Amino acid sequence: MTVLVTGGCGYIGAHVVHALHKINQNVVVVDDLSYGKPTRIEGARLYGMDIASPDAGARLAQIMKDENVDSVIHFAARKQVGESVEKPLWYYQQNINGMLNVLEGMKDSGVKKLVFSSSAATYGVPPVDVVPEDVVPMIPINPYGQTKLFGEWMARACEHTYGIRFCALRYFNVAGCGPVELEDPAILNLIPMLFERLQRGKAPAIFGDDYPTADGTCIRDYIHVSDLADAHLEALKYLDRDERKYDAFNVGTGKGTSVREIVEEVRKVTGLPFKETVMDRRAGDPPQLIGSPKRINEEMGWHARYDVKDIVESAWAAWQANPEHHIDVESWKQID
Repeated sequence: MTVLVTGGCGYIGAHVVHALHKINQNVVVVDDLSYGKPTRIEGARLYGMDIASPDAGARLAQIMKDENVDSVIHFAARKQVGESVEKPLWYYQQNINGMLNVLEGMKDSGVKKLVFSSSAATYGVPPVDVVPEDVVPMIPINPYGQTKLFGEWMARACEHTYGIRFCALRYFNVAGCGPVELEDPAILNLIPMLFERLQRGKAPAIFGDDYPTADGTCIRDYIHVSDLADAHLEALKYLDRDERKYDAFNVGTGKGTSVREIVEEVRKVTGLPFKETVMDRRAGDPPQLIGSPKRINEEMGWHARYDVKDIVESAWAAWQANPEHHIDVESWKQID
């Protein structure tokens, strides 16, 4: 049988495709190539399409039938918090319609297992320091988080009616790199954003240093993308069980790192003598998000293997391996 991966050419999706290939799993990918390249999926069959388009449900159903798909891992979505605040209707159209079409395709083709790429953004500003999955209330503070929480509700509603086994993985801050050719292709996450400014000789930017945290910068739970890929393999195994206590799992380390601490780790790993700059806060950013991994540790036996040092080192190795990004450390000078 075959696993269909939506968004499989992107950053996280390509790492999961790589992990599936390592266990000799057949994979097909659906992607609109807005953030990825076909070369990232190691020869898997690629279907190019926008899963939010009106005819995508029927097309997905046909692909699932033709390819003997028995499981879906759904990544394809828009994911920028700030952009979602600026373009809320577009985020609802893209992310909710995409989820609707995936579920329609599964219903019409008889596919019964779904691992959904959810997010810690579903928690909003939680009332606890380390967030368990059953925290109440869950009030996302940006449209991106709202679409992820609604996606969970949609899948959960289909479980009883259509027999679709569903598991949501709520990622915290995904970073780092496995094979260097799977470098994050979009400059949307913190570490690539820091590297991109350094490449241009500019000061790495911290967005806000007046948050109610120890050093004034946002605190996040950083999870290595290779650890996250492994969690998806464990989630597929979990869905094979007839007895499943939960359908939502945090994927994190349970440890928080501030943005300023990440900047300091970048300074150590790169060896670049930069001075950072502080900019205004970004809309929709909560001060702190740290996830408890207790549930996924106990139910799936999954544990994070990598720490923040590993994350920054692997991200830097991938950045430097790309000729378009490479920074000459010896000659580098800050110009702004």
